[in-house]
Parts: sequence; C-alpha cells; structure tokens
Amino acid sequence: MRKFDYTEKWKKLLTPEIVGYITTIHEYKGEQRLIAERYADVLESLVEVAKIQSTESSNKIEGIYTSDECLKKNVLDKTMPKTRNEREIAGYRDVLGTIHENFSHIPIRDTFILQLHRDLYKFENASSNGGKFKSTDNIIEEEDVNGNKFVRFRPLPAWKTPEAIIELCDAYNEAINRSEADALLIVPMFIIDFLCIHPFNDGNGRMSRLLTLLLLYQNDYIVGKYISLEKLIERTKSSYYDALQESSQGWMEGKNNYEPFVKYILGIIVAAYREFFDRAQIVEEKKVPKPDRIEKLIKNHLGTITKAEIVEATPGISTTTVQRTLTELVKEEKIIKIGNGRYTKYKWNWDKEN
Repeated sequence: MRKFDYTEKWKKLLTPEIVGYITTIHEYKGEQRLIAERYADVLESLVEVAKIQSTESSNKIEGIYTSDECLKKNVLDKTMPKTRNEREIAGYRDVLGTIHENFSHIPIRDTFILQLHRDLYKFENASSNGGKFKSTDNIIEEEDVNGNKFVRFRPLPAWKTPEAIIELCDAYNEAINRSEADALLIVPMFIIDFLCIHPFNDGNGRMSRLLTLLLLYQNDYIVGKYISLEKLIERTKSSYYDALQESSQGWMEGKNNYEPFVKYILGIIVAAYREFFDRAQIVEEKKVPKPDRIEKLIKNHLGTITKAEIVEATPGISTTTVQRTLTELVKEEKIIKIGNGRYTKYKWNWDKEN
C-alpha cells in the first residue's frame, strides 16, 4: 500500500520560489498578529464576511448553490435548511464554526476526521454516508470539450482507506512534532495525499478545504479567519484543479510531485494576507468619511469593481451608503458605470482627471 513519510520529502520542495513564499508568509504572519490585536473588535466584521464567503465558495466549487439571502440566513441566523443544497451548506457552516472555535482541541486522527465528516452531513437523513469511510471504490472523472468523460484518477480502494487515513495522520503528526520541516510545506502535502485517498463517497473536496483551514489554524496561520481561503480558491478554480492534477500523477506508486500543489496553496495564503492588509488599511481609515473611503477604494482598484465587491471590502459601511455614494460619483463623472442590474460594474474615470 502507498506509504506516507514526510520526514525527507519536504526537502525536495525547497526551491527558491517556495522558500520565497514561506519567507513572505512568515513576515505577514507577524504583521497580521499585531493588527488583529490592535483592531480586534472592528475586525470581527471581517470574520462574519469570511464565514459567509467560505461556506458559499467551498460549496460552489462542488456545484452546490443557493440564493444570497438564504445563504446569509443559513450562516448568520442558523436557520433550519429545507432543500438538499441548504442542508449541505448548513453542514459546512457548522463544521466551519467548530474549527473556528475549537481548532486547538481537534487532534489530527482518523476518528476526529470522521466526526467532522459526520457533522458535514448532520442535516441529511440517517441513511447518509456522513461519518463513514467510502464503502465502494470511487473514481475521479473529467469531461473533454466534446462532452466525453474519462477517468483522471483512481483513488485508493475502499478496503485500504481506513488504514491509509490512520497512517496519513501518523505521518503528519510525526513531521509536525519533529519540527524540522515548516508546517507550510507539510500541510499541503497532507491535503494532496488526503485527496488522492479520497476517503469518502462524497464531501472529499469540502473536507479537504476544512482540513486545510484547521491545520493552518493549529500552526498559528489564522488569516483564514478574516479572509476566506475558499473564496480565493474558487476565484482560481482552474489553477486549483491543474495543481491537483499535476501533483496526483504517479501518486499510487509514491512518485508524485508535491511541488505544484504546495506552490498553489502557498500562493493562496499570500493572497489572503495581502487582502487582509488591504481590509485592515480601510479599518485604520475609519475616521475618513465613508463616501471618501469608497471613492479611494475604487480609484485604487485595478480594472472594474462591483457593488458587492465594494461592500465586501468596506466592513462597517452599509449597502445603502455604498449605493448612494456610487450614484453620486457617477453624477460627478468621477467613475464610469458599466452595464445594468446585477452585472453592473464601475471603474475610475481617469479621463476626467486629465
């Protein structure tokens, strides 16, 4: 059976690019801690936004959708789900909440992974596969441009799965406890191995993203509390799947290359920290009038931006204020309105300044 041992493999990942990512993340980690301590109360609004975005995006990656209104009620008000999609979203919401509140008390062991998966499906009926390893072999399929399906990857057989997860967790814990390798290398290596085992009949992708968040939190990388890593992954879904595919080739024989997926995840973490600093800067500018903050955001934004993106980037400013400011800026010809309805976008009118 495929063996798991991170004690040596991480050394092959120390390329200049990956080392650069790690160095940057370490620097950002210290800066973020100071900002989070200084503005703890104000930044709480970012936590609520991140919860909604994480729940929405991780489910959207798997083709699970609901309306914005239902999503917010589901996540913030914890209303009882009615449809299957709402039940799956509610399950993700609750597991995400468990990780946010109890990450330091969740050991990385097979039994606890099963418990998290059980809670992911807690709103499904009793016959669901929540909290159980897969009972039959599964395959990962893709579809070509002509609509023809083909097998991209065959995960570990079902009968080997329970033992494999135990060994995977043991290998991870050993590597982390030895403290020789940076956790930023071990975490994505663990996640790609988890995905290649594909231990469940359903929910493997969502579990992998929840585990990514959990492992990062446990290693003191808490940027995902304020900025949704799942949202950033959804935005770059094509690159996510490309990295998965590259790093899974030759996995069964123990010859896979972890580098593409490790680089991808590190890139996501760097992007999250940078977005956090952008949001924190807005928080620091709280004394600036709200319309001026919105105007500055649009002016400094490269390309077009939607009203929803402005609301997301300006915690503490209501949707009504954002809309009123946008209307005024359009009248003043400071910004240009593109399109109508839900597809409306805005950009700074640089010609007006010349």
